[in-house]
Amino acid sequence: MIRSSYLHAAPLLRHPLKFAWEALKAFKANQGLLLAGAVAYYALLSIVPLLIVSVIALSHVIDQEALLGAVGRYLAWLLPGQSGALVAELSNFLTHRDVMGPVLVATMIFFSSLAFTVLESAMAVIFHHRKADHSRHLLVSAVMPYIYILCLCVGLLLVTLVSGALQVIGQESVDLFGYSWPLSGVSGVLLYLLGLGGEIFMLTSLYLVMPVGRLRLRHALLGGVTAALLWEVTRRLLVWYFSTLSQVNVVYGSLTTAIVVLLSLEIAATLVLFGAQVIAQFERLERTGGLGGIEGEGEVDR
Repeated sequence: MIRSSYLHAAPLLRHPLKFAWEALKAFKANQGLLLAGAVAYYALLSIVPLLIVSVIALSHVIDQEALLGAVGRYLAWLLPGQSGALVAELSNFLTHRDVMGPVLVATMIFFSSLAFTVLESAMAVIFHHRKADHSRHLLVSAVMPYIYILCLCVGLLLVTLVSGALQVIGQESVDLFGYSWPLSGVSGVLLYLLGLGGEIFMLTSLYLVMPVGRLRLRHALLGGVTAALLWEVTRRLLVWYFSTLSQVNVVYGSLTTAIVVLLSLEIAATLVLFGAQVIAQFERLERTGGLGGIEGEGEVDR
């Protein structure tokens, strides 16, 4: 089995740039940027209700201040430079959560699932070669976003507990041979690795769940690592751009936060869908046995 996997991956390992180019061509053929725009728009509608529902649920288990700190830290990965504004709104909403009625709760739950529904449709376009062999019941598609949201809440709970423990470790020091070695640097590295690992895990789970049919774990992991590493590079570029060159606040004024959040979400959605395209191309590579079989397949399959 390992030998078979290596034989399938050998063309990719020998010609990674050609594979990436073919994936980009197929992504363009599938109108990936247009799909990413749709996902980003609905993600913008979904992110605040999703955060509110998640934070209200978790605030019964975790201290509110620690929870908001963890949410802000990981929002900074998704929305560089804008996490503070969202956390402030979340804090304000939690202060007045007593005024929430059942209609508002139901509305938030509905809007929090919109991004997942549109993402599933976008994945169906990228994995269109699976339609002939796989299908998904409408009830599964309707329930899946809420199950995934519940899993995200559990993941956020675990990450908050672990990151809190790491922050406590960072305040300690080790005394050895008469020298004191602070653990703040080690704690910071571990927190970063925890965030990166959580990002890869979340993306991998997304690729396992969203496409119709059963996806192999190594394929989902390939897409998850690709999208996560690309986002890491892009995120740092966005932080540098918004802190040094950007004049978006001069151009858009009070709309700055919404514009920057939408731009960040669109870039993130593009990378998520490109990770899915990498998986789709690798599946075709396994079927054809060579990179040449991928060429132009985006148009042929359609």
